[in-house]
Amino acid sequence: MNQVREHWTGRIGFLMAAIGSAIGLGILWKFPYTVGENGGGLFLLSYLICLVIVGIPVFIAEVILGRSSQRAAVGAYEHHDPKKGGWKVVGWFGVLASFLIMSFYSVIAGWGMSYILTSLNGFYQNLSGTEVAEVYSTLIHSGDISLLWHLIFTVITVVIVLSGVRKGIERWAKIMTKILLILLVLLFLYTLTLDGFGRAVEFIFHPNPADFKLTSVIEALGLAFWTLSIGQGIMISYGSYMKRSDSIVQMCGIVAFSVIVVAILAALVIFPVVFTFNLPPQAGPGLIFQTLPYLFAQLPGSLVLSTMFFTLFVFTALTSAIPLIEVVATNIMELKGIPRKKAALFVGSATFLFGIPSAFAHSNVIFPDWEAIYGMDFLKTIDSFVSIWVIPIGGLLSAIFVGWVMDRKVARSEFVFGTKVSFLYRPWRFFMRWIVPLTILIIIIQKSGLYDFDQLIMRGS
Repeated sequence: MNQVREHWTGRIGFLMAAIGSAIGLGILWKFPYTVGENGGGLFLLSYLICLVIVGIPVFIAEVILGRSSQRAAVGAYEHHDPKKGGWKVVGWFGVLASFLIMSFYSVIAGWGMSYILTSLNGFYQNLSGTEVAEVYSTLIHSGDISLLWHLIFTVITVVIVLSGVRKGIERWAKIMTKILLILLVLLFLYTLTLDGFGRAVEFIFHPNPADFKLTSVIEALGLAFWTLSIGQGIMISYGSYMKRSDSIVQMCGIVAFSVIVVAILAALVIFPVVFTFNLPPQAGPGLIFQTLPYLFAQLPGSLVLSTMFFTLFVFTALTSAIPLIEVVATNIMELKGIPRKKAALFVGSATFLFGIPSAFAHSNVIFPDWEAIYGMDFLKTIDSFVSIWVIPIGGLLSAIFVGWVMDRKVARSEFVFGTKVSFLYRPWRFFMRWIVPLTILIIIIQKSGLYDFDQLIMRGS
């Protein structure tokens, strides 16, 4: 089906959409507590190295696949498959990842929306830490309330996507990403006044070998994938909307640099609050919903502070959720030839329905024996399946395809166009052929439990 493909209005459109996609809950929710669990400074250094050797090369590869083919994930692999050997299945990995992530992502984002309402009501005032933590427990065990917010968040996301690339995704990405960055900077300026800011800076940037393990590097590798939105087909779709006149290397470099800055800022927003009250930084995922609300309530301007933080949380979720719906919808549009609005509505409805068990994951209403059988609730099961298998395997196959199958001349032409660092093409290709596949394979082996690489250190000590 031949049709004129919509493109970003310019560089800013792509940058705001790509940065907004990358700055998701992986940055605000997962990055801080992962830093806390893995020793601070050394982990941050590992994360930056992993971004350079794995994250950015794959990021560039996905954008190249999209722009050169002018197709979404499935069509892009099919377009560049010289022998039509079935490589389009790699595109389906991205589609599957985006669909599954959106199904539970909207549930978590919905909890954030609920916390905006409770923050505006000043609900945390005069409650003990235990009582505040109970609010979160009550929320996640209330399947009907989780379902309501899951629906509202999904509807908002779909409405933006069905409006199109320029009028929907680009327009709202510009608005929300700017607000997101403003909120983050304002919160950062506030934490500069807290007693725990100095300790937070030391924790984040000072190497702490005692809490650092070989598996911390593997955690950093996995986080690099999450925080750049790669392995999900997103950047292939966004690359397909990029104009030929833009430099892919330059654009990807700006996005990666922005992600690094925002990740550090997010940590500098959260850890000063934690250290001000002398709490351990290894609080885990409960840090956002159980610990921070209580801490905010103890600080001056708590109502504004808490509301700003959870608004930031929801905005980061929304800028990441938009491309999750877009990836699946665009592939359906191209493969089935149906209009955008029908595709967006279909995908939104499907992710909402599939996400219902995640909304009820803690209430034992749907699949009450799920955790007893599979060892974790439904939401965590889907999350683990995507994190351990779908995204890494998709990323591995993607690296092999770009490094070994895709026409070298096409890849080189897209890489060097408009950039002053064309000499980086050879290192990039070497990384895509050897370094990236090897490191992703290590992630899969470690995360799946096939082998614990910390045993290497234990045997050597």
